[in-house]
Amino acid sequence: MSTAAVRALLDSGVADHVVLARSSREALSKARADGWTCVIVTNGRTVQQEAKIRNTGLDQLVQGWVISETVGHKKPEPEIFHAAAATVRIPLPGAWVIGDSPHADIAGAEALGLRSVWVTDGRPWSQDSYQG
Repeated sequence: MSTAAVRALLDSGVADHVVLARSSREALSKARADGWTCVIVTNGRTVQQEAKIRNTGLDQLVQGWVISETVGHKKPEPEIFHAAAATVRIPLPGAWVIGDSPHADIAGAEALGLRSVWVTDGRPWSQDSYQG
C-alpha cells in the first residue's frame, strides 16, 4: 500500500470510528453554558483531525480549533497555544489546558504559566511521560 493510500485511509477511516465520550460532551456543553470559551488544540494532520472534530460533533461544542499541521507548531510548543487564543480572540493568560498527555498538554501549559487539568483515563502519572 502506498503512503498516499495509507494517509487517505487514516484521513477518512479513522475519523469514522472515533466516538466522543458522553461525559466529554456534557462537560463541554456545561462549560459553554457557563460562559467558557472552549478551543481544541491538537497535534496531527489537518484533514484527519478536522474529520474527527466534525464526525464527533465537537465542532458544535467548541468555538474553534487549532491543528498542529495547519499552524506549523505542535504541542507542547507555546506557539500552538498562542494560536488557539488568537483563533477565538482572547488573551492566553488565564486560560486552562485540559488534556490527556502529560508532555504535550500539561508540560505545555506549565511552560506558559497556565493552569491545567490532566485527564488520566485511569493511567498513573509518570514523570518520564511529563518530560517527554
